Amino acid sequence: MSFFEIFGFALRGVAANKLRSGLTVLGILIGVAAVILLVAVGTGSAKQVEDSLAALGTNTLTVQGGRGGDTGYRTDLTLDIVKALQDKESAPDVKSVSPVVNSAQTLTFGDASYDVNSVIGTYPSYFSASNSVVASGSGFTEEDVDQAARVVVLGPTTAEELFGTTVDPVGQRIGIAGQIYSVIGVLAKKGSTGFNDPDDVAIAPLPAVQRSLTGYGPVSSITIEAASADAVAAAKAEITAILNAKMHVADGASSTPYQIRDASQLLETRTATAETFTVLLGAVAGISLVVGGIGITNIMMVSVTERTREIGIRKALGAPRRVILSQFLIEATLLSLLGGGLGVAAALIGANFEIVGIKPVIMPDSVVLALGVCVAIGLFFGSYPASRAAGLRPIDALRYE
Repeated sequence: MSFFEIFGFALRGVAANKLRSGLTVLGILIGVAAVILLVAVGTGSAKQVEDSLAALGTNTLTVQGGRGGDTGYRTDLTLDIVKALQDKESAPDVKSVSPVVNSAQTLTFGDASYDVNSVIGTYPSYFSASNSVVASGSGFTEEDVDQAARVVVLGPTTAEELFGTTVDPVGQRIGIAGQIYSVIGVLAKKGSTGFNDPDDVAIAPLPAVQRSLTGYGPVSSITIEAASADAVAAAKAEITAILNAKMHVADGASSTPYQIRDASQLLETRTATAETFTVLLGAVAGISLVVGGIGITNIMMVSVTERTREIGIRKALGAPRRVILSQFLIEATLLSLLGGGLGVAAALIGANFEIVGIKPVIMPDSVVLALGVCVAIGLFFGSYPASRAAGLRPIDALRYE
């Protein structure tokens, strides 16, 4: 008997019970679609993180204070340290230095109010260092910093939440924790990472924020822009030397009371987290494929039982063991592949929509892997029922009722 004849028998076997075959296909479909989509969500999350960090600028370094040093003391970042970092003789590879204070506040406009994630007090150089482009209006100036002017530049998310889409924010006066600020600009959209929204921000002159919101304490962090991407390593070394001198860190100290992070470090950390997230999602979704495989075993066992007399007749007429074995393996693989193909189609359709705020990015490798696993599932989980069918003795099969 040729392969095509065996394949024809397998097709008729699958079509003999459409409901049962359909339920089996549905189980595989759900499993495959879940695997591809969840891996796509993880990949999309990693891509959004990369895009977001790229938007911060490849030349950017961030200094954060905290506990450190051999004695565990706390050293704060101060404006005196900022001035030292701005010294071109000590740090020739540093282009700009922007102290940052950060506070979550409630913004109000008329009867509307909005809790913004981050009200930032800083210098004008922060816009360039953080790659924050003003889309409408303008940013504030050094003169605004000197005068502690209560002016603010809003992120696009903040502006839309507070003003909607019909009111132009530029020129409006808003309340920030009860203090009146004038909106002078709105930033261009950067896009969400899926975990936080860099567009949900309000940026104002450092002295104004300190005077009205945070007080004149230490700054939260210092954002530094290196002269170029190639100068990041040199700038980091210069910053380290200055910080060690200003914070009295001894040579050879096992730890320091500060951290310096650049975009590549942040990208590496976030990407590793996103990859772990993707693996976990894929593993969870893979369980549904295994469940679908168990379903194939059950369905094929029922099919063998129902068709015992048919198998007996065929074997009595001379059908060899390999023909029976091949037929049932083909049936199991067909069910698996049909479910896999429909699952891929469902995943491709689902990838057009955002899932938990993330745009899925389907990887061709995940599609090939899912279909390969489908074939493996059909062969593996169909092998026992097929072997049982092929091993039936004709006389026992013919007497089966």
